[in-house]
Amino acid sequence: MSIKLYYTSPSTTNWVTTVTSQQKEGNTYIVTLAETAFYPEGGGQPSDSGTIEGIRVIDVFEKNGEVYHRLATPVASSTVRCEIDGRRRLDHTQQHSGQHLLSAVCIDLFDAHTVGFHLGNDAVTIDLNIPSLSDEQLLAIEDRVNELIYANIPVETYYVSKEDAAALPFRKLPEVEGEIRVVEMKGVDLSVCCGTHVSITGEIGIIKLLKTEKHRGMTRLFFKCGQRALHDYRSSHTTLTTIAQHFATNRDMLANVLYKLEAENKELQKQLQQLKQTLFRIEAEKMAQQSHAAPFVLKVYDDLTLKDLQMLANEIALQHHKTAILATTVENRLVIVKSPTLNLHIGNWLKQQLQSANGKGGGNERQAQVAFPSNIELFSFINELQAEKQLMLPID
Repeated sequence: MSIKLYYTSPSTTNWVTTVTSQQKEGNTYIVTLAETAFYPEGGGQPSDSGTIEGIRVIDVFEKNGEVYHRLATPVASSTVRCEIDGRRRLDHTQQHSGQHLLSAVCIDLFDAHTVGFHLGNDAVTIDLNIPSLSDEQLLAIEDRVNELIYANIPVETYYVSKEDAAALPFRKLPEVEGEIRVVEMKGVDLSVCCGTHVSITGEIGIIKLLKTEKHRGMTRLFFKCGQRALHDYRSSHTTLTTIAQHFATNRDMLANVLYKLEAENKELQKQLQQLKQTLFRIEAEKMAQQSHAAPFVLKVYDDLTLKDLQMLANEIALQHHKTAILATTVENRLVIVKSPTLNLHIGNWLKQQLQSANGKGGGNERQAQVAFPSNIELFSFINELQAEKQLMLPID
């Protein structure tokens, strides 16, 4: 059975040890060591990564008390030099200890108990058995956990028997046999846990709450600790500073600048829509006059969007009682809006025409649209309609 250095000597990242077993499993090799600092996945904490004799460790897992290391190739020596990724270990340790502290504070302040924990590569979350947390509550939680970090509270790990554990005030006592590993933050939290932890709360560094989401009637709280929180702040600071400099303002005024720009943009969009309506009214009248007695108008544009086509087609159909068939090479789309007096289900009609064409679309009784992969398919469809006189729609 391996000596678990991640418990007995948690600061160890490099060591020399003996290979106690090695066997092939599929395309990988499973190795056990006399001593290992590689933490296996468990308790919500991912496994460590690193190398054994220069060979990358793919996975670490525990079974029946033994720690197994999965490698891509076999080790050639019985004595090996091992190294874990210290930054990854520190990150996992900070996040896991931070979770214990955060969960304890949520209970203490708002009787919100943790029922789920996930430590991912980016996000860290706990699920709390309450429907929501207000902004004021989140600030109170964040202030309190960081106060406890600054207090440098000792964190101890030790083992107790199942009988002794029953008398201790755990947040939750698991159904396990044998000795139980305890993680205690003095005067703050007492938990059963198999993960790696800091020795004092100050080593967590900082806890930053990010957001909450509703999850199965409960609240999922996102947060980051330590180095992960620092990197997140550094990224956010760089982004905000860059944007603020672009708009020639500072970070404190940036929100007001963006709100003002948003309001101006909405007003400009409103004016643009009004101008487009005027333009399309003139264009619709011009097309109606040019088509004379024809029951439809057909035109391809190279400067209009799908939304523009829909506005123009509706103007033609409703104001001039002509079925509008309009296309745009900007998006390779075609729109049809029928005249109000045309007795035809335009969606079904278009579907029939598309049976031999490379386009996808549909619609309802009054209007329809179709998208084509390229200009070639768009023009091919229009040419086939014209060549086969399929545009001889029923007269109003």
